[in-house]
Amino acid sequence: MSDLADVAPSGSFAQAGARPSIRPRGAGLAAQVLPWLLAAGILVAAPLVFTSGTALTMMSLMGIMVVFSLSYNMLLGQTGLLSFGHAVYYGLGAFFTVHAMNVVAGNRLPIPLPLLPLVGGLAGLAFGILFGMISTRRAGTVFAMISLGIAELVASGSHILHSFFGGEEGITANRTKMLRLFDIGFGPQIQVYYLIAAWCLICAVAMFAITRTPLGRLCNAVRENPERVEFLGYEPQTIRVTAFCLSAMFAGVAGALAAINFEIANSAYLGVHQSGVVLLATFIGGIGTFVGPVVGAVVVTLLQVSLSDLTEIWQLYFGLLFIAIVMFAPGGIAGLALMHGPLLRAGTAHRLIPAYLLALGPFALMLAGGIALIEMAFRVLVKASEGTETSLAGIPLDAGHVLPWCVAGAMAAGGAFALRAVLPRVAAAWHEASAAAKEKLA
Repeated sequence: MSDLADVAPSGSFAQAGARPSIRPRGAGLAAQVLPWLLAAGILVAAPLVFTSGTALTMMSLMGIMVVFSLSYNMLLGQTGLLSFGHAVYYGLGAFFTVHAMNVVAGNRLPIPLPLLPLVGGLAGLAFGILFGMISTRRAGTVFAMISLGIAELVASGSHILHSFFGGEEGITANRTKMLRLFDIGFGPQIQVYYLIAAWCLICAVAMFAITRTPLGRLCNAVRENPERVEFLGYEPQTIRVTAFCLSAMFAGVAGALAAINFEIANSAYLGVHQSGVVLLATFIGGIGTFVGPVVGAVVVTLLQVSLSDLTEIWQLYFGLLFIAIVMFAPGGIAGLALMHGPLLRAGTAHRLIPAYLLALGPFALMLAGGIALIEMAFRVLVKASEGTETSLAGIPLDAGHVLPWCVAGAMAAGGAFALRAVLPRVAAAWHEASAAAKEKLA
């Protein structure tokens, strides 16, 4: 096992728990427990701050997406398996949970609703074993293509097996007909939110604990150098299958929570679109850290709900955001934030504020101009029959006139050139703050 440390990556997963600690055991335990207590406090207090029905619904969706994204990152971030069909286990977990809800309610079985996510998890685990034995024989592009083929196979089957999948209408259930636990019927959305929040915290703790086990280290090693792992006596496919099954199990739990929240499961849960959403969330948040998918799930859900109310082409902005993250910030939003950790600990991060503020204006100008150009182009090319008048942030625009195009183009181009001009200042400030931090921490 000592040789295994040589093939483990230097990322956050490998480093977690690997560094020798000189702190007392009690202090180390407190440092590990404190973030989870803080997360639990945030989950409990959030509905007390955001009390509207829309906020409760959005936070429930965030909790579901957090579990789904973390399960996906067990494949992509930790084991290096890019899957295009992770929604299969999410959707199958939802369908099995809905059927279980109907069976329990119809037969008045003494099974409370909070236990039914276990049904989704077991369904995801069972199909993870079935499909994982096939798809994990190869990694890389071959695995990605097999996962896509399995996703299309299951999605097509959902339109054929009407008795189980319900066709286009799906299968519905009524969560209020379940056994009442402590006189809680889970009719109000706030009760459903706390159910989702509890399962979200449980799953997050469990998945984080897995990353701290020898299995988590082996997954990292297989991602980096499967030949070396095989040389050390471990079978890479066994490790991939194990990670795949655990990932599918947690995805099934996420699907079960979605079924409980919406009281319906349909073929959209199984589609490639759902797999694409979790891929976007995980990449945008950052696959290099455990907290990255959590950040990505929150951001993507927030944008998905808010942007869909503002523009019809919100999916285009998702794609552009994904491209920007991949090109300019491969570590994701969490990676960008964690880059500032050493500077914050050294007390030199404040030196970046003037440079960041200097770059903020040109960036906002470029962004506003680009959005105006996109919205006017959409109005002219797609919605021409409805007229050329539109609005952006309450500002009326007429895409049929030249002036708005000129102004928007000047804003986008001027902001881009100004941003390019100030980027050296940002880089210089970063190097200065980093050098000062190294001196203080030396």
